[in-house]
Parts: sequence; structure tokens; C-alpha cells
Amino acid sequence: MNNVVFGQYYPTDSVIHRLDARIKLLAVILYIVTVFFIVDYVMYAALFLFVILVSVVAKIPLKVLLRTVRTIVFLVLITAVINLFFTKGEVLWAHWKFIKIYKEGVEHAVKLALRLILLMLFPSLLTLTTTPMELTDALESLMSPLKLIKVPVHAIALIMSIALRMIPILMEETNKIMLAQKARGADFDTGGAFKKAKAMIPVLVPLFVGAFRRADELALAMDARCYSSVANRTKYKVMKLTLKDLVASVVCLAVFSLVFLNKYLFPFDEMILSLFK
Repeated sequence: MNNVVFGQYYPTDSVIHRLDARIKLLAVILYIVTVFFIVDYVMYAALFLFVILVSVVAKIPLKVLLRTVRTIVFLVLITAVINLFFTKGEVLWAHWKFIKIYKEGVEHAVKLALRLILLMLFPSLLTLTTTPMELTDALESLMSPLKLIKVPVHAIALIMSIALRMIPILMEETNKIMLAQKARGADFDTGGAFKKAKAMIPVLVPLFVGAFRRADELALAMDARCYSSVANRTKYKVMKLTLKDLVASVVCLAVFSLVFLNKYLFPFDEMILSLFK
């Protein structure tokens, strides 16, 4: 459970950390949309390189960032297997009558696995380089036009921020409960899937009780401090766009635009293959 990175903040002094949270949040949203438009392996490699470069500039160790992938290994394997055996096309390998692997299935499985990994890496950089308070302010600022139609923007941003902040806390609590259960003789590592799931019941019950207790304590603490989401609130730190934010925006737009150009104008895979013919 200590390997869960998403939702945790990695405090270092870097250019990425000092960027406006609104720019980083918009970049992540555009990045997620862009990933679904990738068609060539060249662009998968380009986006992986882009994520690595951002991680290096942000002074985030790659081993910390790559821990994110561990949380979705099971999902990647399941989706890859489904695409591998159920996508019809040119047969590459056949065993008996009901087990066949198709060329298109292999391609879809590889691309889907790469897509899922990419979808986890860059958003993790957002939480690693941005504090929950900065994310709250960024969300509230970006959603401020919705106030015109009476949408509780501040309350929504606060809820999302608290939920994000609670992820590492709950993971730490889960780890403590599992260690306590292991000290009492519980076994979480052996047996089949059903046995492992059954062994998690003694973990889930105190975890939910602790989560509800923390929520109640947080509500009481906010109430004791006379917190109100509908009051006119001022900001200790006023967000302002600077030159480095503009440069980061241009770089991100250039990288993401390359993906769209690749899809609709310049298929790089076909261009590279034509060079070897």
C-alpha cells in the first residue's frame, strides 16, 4: 500500500512545482483527451518521452513516478488479454479450435496497455507537483463561470480536494490494519482469489469505520472554526499567470498538437515503414 503514488505530494523546488495550478490542471485534461487520439507507436514513444522529461524537470525520481503503474497492472493485464483473444482478424497462432491469437488483437492489446499506462503517469505528476490546496483553488477558479447558474463551485472543489487528500491517508491506514492483522496470524498472500478476498474482510470493516470517524472529526473541526462554503472568502495566495506559465502552455500545446497532426495529416508509422521499402 505504500507504493500508491496518486494523490500524494512530492515536495521539491522545481519549475513545474511553481507553475500555476490552473495551467497544470488544463494540461492534464488536454493530455487525457490527446491520449485517445494516438494511432502510431511513434507518438506513444513521444508521449512517454515527454512525461519522462517533465518528471526530470520536476525533480521527481522515475522510480516514484513508475510506482503508479503498479496500481493498474491487473487492469492492464485483463484488458490486454480480452483484446488479445476477442479481437478478430488475421490469425497469428491457433491452438485447437477455440484458442486463436490474431494480429489485430496483439496490436490492440499493446496499444491499450500503453494507453492505460500513459493515462496514469501524467495525472500522477499533477498530484506529485501540486498541493491539495492549490488544486482546490485551481478547480474553483476554472469552474467560477458556473457560479452564474448557482452551481456551488467552492463546495465541489473542496469535496474533490478532500477526497484527493484522503487517498494516501486511507492507504496508510490500510497498511497499518493489514500489519496488525498479520501480527494476529492473518494470511493475505496465500490461497486463491476467493480466499484472498475473504481475508480482506477483517481489513475493510475497521477501514470503513476509521474513514467515517475521520469524516465526522473533519466535519466537527470545520464547524468549530465556523467554516461556511457560501460565505465570501478571500485567498491568502492569489493565483497569477506568469511568463513561465505561458511557456509551459505553448510547449504542452505543441506536443499535443503533434498527436492530432499525426492522426489526421502525417501518419508517422506509415512514413517510417515506407523508408524501408
